[in-house]
Amino acid sequence: MAELIRIMKTLDQAVARCSRCGICQSVCPLYNVTKNESDVARGKLMLLDGLMRSVFEDPKGVLQRLDRCLLCGSCAASCPRGVNTLEIFLNARIIISECRRMPLIKKIIFRRLLSNPEFFDRIISWGAKWQYLFFKKTNFQLDVSCSEMVSPLLSNRWMVPLAPVPFHQISSELVKTEKKSGLKVAFFVGCLLDKVFPKVATDIVRILNYYEVNVIIPSSQGCCGIPALSAGDHLTFNRLVEYSLNQFDPSGFDYLVTGCATCTATIKKFWPAMFKPASEDQAVAVRQIAEKTYDINQFLVDIIGVKDSDKAEQHAARPIVTYHDPCHLRKTLNVYSEPRRVIQSNTAYSFKEMPDADTCCGMGGSFNLTHYTLSTDIGKKKVASIESIGADVVATGCPACMIQLADMLARGKKQIRVAHAIEIYSEKILSADVR
Repeated sequence: MAELIRIMKTLDQAVARCSRCGICQSVCPLYNVTKNESDVARGKLMLLDGLMRSVFEDPKGVLQRLDRCLLCGSCAASCPRGVNTLEIFLNARIIISECRRMPLIKKIIFRRLLSNPEFFDRIISWGAKWQYLFFKKTNFQLDVSCSEMVSPLLSNRWMVPLAPVPFHQISSELVKTEKKSGLKVAFFVGCLLDKVFPKVATDIVRILNYYEVNVIIPSSQGCCGIPALSAGDHLTFNRLVEYSLNQFDPSGFDYLVTGCATCTATIKKFWPAMFKPASEDQAVAVRQIAEKTYDINQFLVDIIGVKDSDKAEQHAARPIVTYHDPCHLRKTLNVYSEPRRVIQSNTAYSFKEMPDADTCCGMGGSFNLTHYTLSTDIGKKKVASIESIGADVVATGCPACMIQLADMLARGKKQIRVAHAIEIYSEKILSADVR
């Protein structure tokens, strides 16, 4: 209770900084669809202004309002007074979660599955074997193998299936032992790259091998913790961070890279801000890891020195590739030019900027599960932007965005390839390596 009161007081101080100017309204992807003031950060902050009283009077009602948020960070990035709405909303969800019982299904998912990575891996492996019972057979398919669901509850949804073989089962075969470079780089894989997009993770390792980097990949990695934190489950978040601290010793590597925008933002921003260390050693380790963490695109540009190229290869018609900015990468970490440089270094493609490239795709993690109609309405706007420039490929730096884009494009039967930026770059590197 003492910790809860401390968080509440901190929250009150943060909320008081909001001047109610309304700039957040103009950048909120949810408000752009609903036109509902309560969906804007300003409206939520006004609600939280009396949280100390409201959370006890109507915790369910407060939570329902707070849950209608993508946690995209658009409001925080645009706030003239620097109000960190992301941390405010996350702390508010923690407070409400502590004041009311967590639903049983969430307890099972977070505290029994997600917080036990090895058990979670076994469950997912089992699910991968039987998942196609829930997919419809269709002639339409994107490069990411997005398939339509059978379930009546999910009948309008197209899902990217789990990979038959997760990355952690093949990672040891990919790492080269002899390296010329003295750089030691740890690779935080993340749940989606491991279990849904192992090819992207494989490309990352192959590129690091190409640059003679010493790659460190712990065999049994866990989740970064953002799903639990977003649900207000601070206990599971803490457990997952502690698990990762046991896997990644910051003294053993120079950099830590990820291929997931959300994992990068969580490790760099939310671990130091939201983790409650049991010791000073843990606090120091979290800070050190956060400082060493890079998105893979940023690492390639800023550390390795990858540059884009103005020289176009002679192709009759080069496919057009565009780039969607993941919210956590651009708005939370201010990383946006680096992925574009990585993509443009592959001159087999013609890069073309789409309108509103930095607007949210509508995924928002669990938001997509609980507010799918709203998520779809936001996603359709993104698809319209992609189509408007005649793109053949849409690249991004976030596996969750890849899932959302694949769903939105498949629903409209759009034959536009969805790729990770690193896949575009790996085509250049691997073909050069073969030659």
